[in-house]
Amino acid sequence: MMVDSSALLMPTSAKQLLRDDDSLLRQVFFNVLRHHHPNTANKVDVIYALSQAWCKSKDDGDFELLEKYLGNLKPEECILVASSFSHMLNLHNLTEEVANTQTERAGRMGELTLPTRSTNMSFIKLTNQNGVPAQKIYETLCSQTVELVFTAHPTQAFRQSLLKKYARVRGYLDELHNKRMSPYEKIELLEAIRAQVQAAWRTDEIRRQKPTPQDEMRHGLSYFQQTIMDMVPTFYRRVDTALANIGLPRLPLNHRLFEFGSWMGGDRDGNPNVTAGTTRDVVVLARLEAVNAYFQAVETLMFDLSIWRCSPELKALARRLAARAVAADPGRVAEERKKRNYADFWTPIAANEPFRVVLSHMRDRLWQTREVLHQCLINPQLSVRQALLDTDSYLDVQELFEPLHLMYTSLLSTGDESTANHKLLDTLRQVQTFGLSLMKLDIRQESTRHAEVIDAITRHLELGSFLAWPEEQRTSWLLGELAGRRPLFPPGIELSPDEAEVVTTFRTLAELPTDSLHSYIISMTRTASDVLGVVLLMRECGMTDLLKVAPLFETLDDLHNAPGTIQTLLGSEWYKGHISEHHDGVQECMIGYSDSGKDAGRMAAAWALFETQERIVAVAEQHGVRLILFHGRGGSVGRGGGPTHMAIRSQPPATIKGKLRVTIQGETIEQQFGEREVCFRTLDLYTSAVLEACLDPPSAALPEWRELMNQLSETSCKVYRSYVFQRPEFLEYFNLATPVGELGRLNIGSRPASRKQTSGIEGLRAIPWVFAWTQTRFHLPVWLGIGDALAEAVEQGKLPLLQAMYDEWPFFRGLLDLVEMVMAKADPKVTSMYDAKLVRPELQALGDELRAKFGATKAQVLAIVRQDELLEDPSNGASPELDEKIRLRAPYVAPLNVLQVQTLCNLREFDAAGSSGPRAGYQPSEAEIIELLSRDPHRDGKHPFQAAMDDCLMITIKGVAAGMQNTG
Repeated sequence: MMVDSSALLMPTSAKQLLRDDDSLLRQVFFNVLRHHHPNTANKVDVIYALSQAWCKSKDDGDFELLEKYLGNLKPEECILVASSFSHMLNLHNLTEEVANTQTERAGRMGELTLPTRSTNMSFIKLTNQNGVPAQKIYETLCSQTVELVFTAHPTQAFRQSLLKKYARVRGYLDELHNKRMSPYEKIELLEAIRAQVQAAWRTDEIRRQKPTPQDEMRHGLSYFQQTIMDMVPTFYRRVDTALANIGLPRLPLNHRLFEFGSWMGGDRDGNPNVTAGTTRDVVVLARLEAVNAYFQAVETLMFDLSIWRCSPELKALARRLAARAVAADPGRVAEERKKRNYADFWTPIAANEPFRVVLSHMRDRLWQTREVLHQCLINPQLSVRQALLDTDSYLDVQELFEPLHLMYTSLLSTGDESTANHKLLDTLRQVQTFGLSLMKLDIRQESTRHAEVIDAITRHLELGSFLAWPEEQRTSWLLGELAGRRPLFPPGIELSPDEAEVVTTFRTLAELPTDSLHSYIISMTRTASDVLGVVLLMRECGMTDLLKVAPLFETLDDLHNAPGTIQTLLGSEWYKGHISEHHDGVQECMIGYSDSGKDAGRMAAAWALFETQERIVAVAEQHGVRLILFHGRGGSVGRGGGPTHMAIRSQPPATIKGKLRVTIQGETIEQQFGEREVCFRTLDLYTSAVLEACLDPPSAALPEWRELMNQLSETSCKVYRSYVFQRPEFLEYFNLATPVGELGRLNIGSRPASRKQTSGIEGLRAIPWVFAWTQTRFHLPVWLGIGDALAEAVEQGKLPLLQAMYDEWPFFRGLLDLVEMVMAKADPKVTSMYDAKLVRPELQALGDELRAKFGATKAQVLAIVRQDELLEDPSNGASPELDEKIRLRAPYVAPLNVLQVQTLCNLREFDAAGSSGPRAGYQPSEAEIIELLSRDPHRDGKHPFQAAMDDCLMITIKGVAAGMQNTG
């Protein structure tokens, strides 16, 4: 294999690194493609050259050449070409990740002067620039916690089998830059890269079956296996070192900087595939993963801790455990361990090795716990909590933590600090962070589902219809029932299947270990009765340890009404007593970035979210209640995504207070935790940003800023809604100009695209809404309405005020920086191609109108940020190399967009013409394509041309998503 050896040299800049690595992986891929499909490789080479020419010139003639060449491809060639560019984009994205890793590593090693945000840099800034005492930093750090909640939101378009292969390529590429290797080692590493690239190319990239919620959970667990479990204690070590550098002790062993949560298998909002049984399964799976990790850690410690010196307390514990083993018959114990096939230490441990005696006992209990959990998976009738209680299994994490901590203090007391602070310290950090649940499960359900159950009860009791009562009557009745003792569920009550599933879910939760559950999220919360009803149902279904109930405010109206809802709840003496007794006086409240953006547009949603946070925190403070905000952010800017540090620093002052809870969705999980250095960077960013939010909060917004933001929000929302909800032709235009109707074929998630059966945008989920516009490179949900609002303010002479807001207000700066970043990824020329080929002529004027608004918005943003071109200023929160990344991706993305449009045309024409159309006689001629199409489980009754176009479309959708680096 011929590879340019210069690509192996460490470049002098991040941009050069990107270019060299991109060239290297492209060469590797072309060699693989030529080996299997020489004719296709030649055509891909031509297409890439044509695409590059257009991306550089932006000349219409160059674009027409690209369209014409792609239009002459046969259907099977379309599949192979689309797949080629999709793979090349995925490989290019690996080069970006490696460049980021190399840049961060160089910055930490002092090789580059970078604006690197890190916990260590925060310590230096806070002490040197802000004058914060070191002790204050320590106290704040010891009281802050970030909760990262992995959701099952279906925005990860790539199969896990491909992600793993790409991850290996990323690791090998990173290794090329990090290690001093002989020429032989370099050749071997390049062959390893080629092997993974070839395996990826020969893997079907289309997910042929829809994943189950259990599949989603197992995929989420894989990140804990690969990166998170190992990198959390590593990160703690770096924090401890940074603290030591400013004269402070290490973090207390009983403090968690991070906690992890999950919605996978718990989010049943509009997803009929998530049942009570699903929830039970994912809890058991997560506990099994934790137990397996601790079992391996304990076995490792049994080798390390062969020490005989120990504290009197540890010696006493070891003697008690040894005596217990003797009483239980040493021969039988040895035989049981032999049957368990322990690799080592299967005979009873001598009493003169106290650490091993204790660890051996812990290993036996972990084995027992694992066996019980396996039985719970096999037998769904078993109560998980009771099964663990009835055996010598771990149910309380303190039973695991305390003997480890005793060993740690024993080593310190005998002067063996280095041994204590090695593997044992890492294991203690893992146990403290992940517990026995690994990640705590949230349950989410839509508010009307609970109201329907209560309505069935009130009608059965002949009290009337709960759904028909006014809110005051609902609240009064619920509080009366909560204050009373009578059973609520009457015998013989008939429930619909949906109502019965709600009740079964609550009863299943009552049988699960309490530490595996976190909060009950009520989506589309509108009133206080939505919260009180869930508390009542939990109690009546046998839950003794009631979960936190978190209202989720999503639409613009719900956000505006949220303070009143929280006021009603906290104004109730019963409810305040309830959260004081069960939840330490803490009320959790979730705010939704996705549906609010779809409902009102990005600017109006962002301002409503900002004000709502301020107002509900103020209400909680009036009642002496601590309110924790749960941020329901998506991966894309249209759904509240963006750079972590920017997002946290732009929150209203005094709303985080050392406690941040945030969702990590879809492809964002891979982007933030898919690689060890990236995982470390993610933990570092969250820690430093939350610390700075507490000790160096942004200044309060000036009254004139707020007044102008109210105006901007009102105008942008009005314009946004005038198009999305009030223009009669907009829905048809959206359905024609984008692949929204075809996204459901991707099989990227277990839930439907809409909450309810509806043809309108109102019922469409935010993910396909944003996903569809991302595919056309228009990103309409991010910017629509913003340009009109800014133009109105500028016409009123407020440009200087807007510029001052951008310079001095992190919220406004963050908002415009994200809009700028997304607009840089957009391409109106590509969007106009979708319109020209897919939209009826009568509707194309709407597309022209929207593109004119895009141009006007771009001009207004550039005027406020004082730039001539997008991304001119690297201080805008994006990486300094973002413009280079976008330029390098562009030649790969453009052919995919052209192929996607041609494929959509073909599919829609075929659907309209049926078997009498010009494509009716098509039959694929290439054996490999025939075999590939046969993998479609829904191929029965599907014409070969339709099957080929379906595959091509799915590949282009995945490829464009890779090029935009987000889906929805």
